Amino acid sequence: MYTIPSPAHRFRRLRRTPALRNLVQEHTLGVGDLIWPVFIRDGDNVQEPIASMPGVDRLSIDNVVRAAEEAAALGIPAICLFPYTDPSVKTLTCEEAWNPDNLTNRAIRAIKAAVPDIAVMTDIALDPYNALGHDGFVVDGVILNDETVEALVKMALAQAESGADILGPSDMMDGRIGAIRVALEAAGHKDVAIMSYAAKYASAFYGPFRDAVGASGALVGDKKTYQMNPGNSDEALRLVERDLREGADMVMVKPGMPYLDICRRVKDAFGAPTFAYQVSGEYAMIKAAAQNGWIDGEKAMMESLLAFKRAGCDGILTYFAPAVARALRG
Repeated sequence: MYTIPSPAHRFRRLRRTPALRNLVQEHTLGVGDLIWPVFIRDGDNVQEPIASMPGVDRLSIDNVVRAAEEAAALGIPAICLFPYTDPSVKTLTCEEAWNPDNLTNRAIRAIKAAVPDIAVMTDIALDPYNALGHDGFVVDGVILNDETVEALVKMALAQAESGADILGPSDMMDGRIGAIRVALEAAGHKDVAIMSYAAKYASAFYGPFRDAVGASGALVGDKKTYQMNPGNSDEALRLVERDLREGADMVMVKPGMPYLDICRRVKDAFGAPTFAYQVSGEYAMIKAAAQNGWIDGEKAMMESLLAFKRAGCDGILTYFAPAVARALRG
């Protein structure tokens, strides 16, 4: 029998035991990498399940405060608020978006009063308040850019005044980061951070989120004139470069797993704090497959999030945040 000489490099040597595998693991996932997106709605003691996102609920402000307390206890550094807006306050002019006493702003104040050390992130876009479901003003079927930016500035200032730590412009209007940054500085909010949704794609993975915020039935048309074409990657780098130049402190790629290549390119090109949003469709697929017994849900959850770290992300927005934090704590 012909014997092959023992190789100098047996890669399996360092896979032999858990201790050896841990010693040479290149990337790790920690609780400090997580931002927990939560959905809020009006009412008292409301915990309303979202059918397309098993395990995720819409929460009234009192319950979202409890969620923030839970997050802080688990070591999750940030919570991100998304409002389910009553259809009665949705208009074509979207003025509820910058109402100091709207649902989001009241939730910010309540969380910061109860859990001052947790970072509160918000969403800046007009779609929760727009009768037509778009992120900007619509006139004759056209989404207006500059007029929308003016409204987003007012929205950002109202959230900053309420105590938000991180503003997340998700609208994809041109020039909004610079306009918001200038307005924040002028109003004395120089320490409020901006995490720009810099590379946000026109994706099929947002469906359950739109159910969660009540935008599915309202949306007229699509968002392809302002969200990115899934076939483009060089454009993502140009957008990130612009948003960093205009004053973004952090940048986001959205969705997450279908765009890991974009995460890697952004981090390699700029070295800036880079985040990904594991969006509702990604979450729902893992949960549905797990509920059907097709995959191990916890292992798939952890593997999916580790992939973001391997791709260069500094952190991840994920609905799995509390479950991941508990799993990491053992």
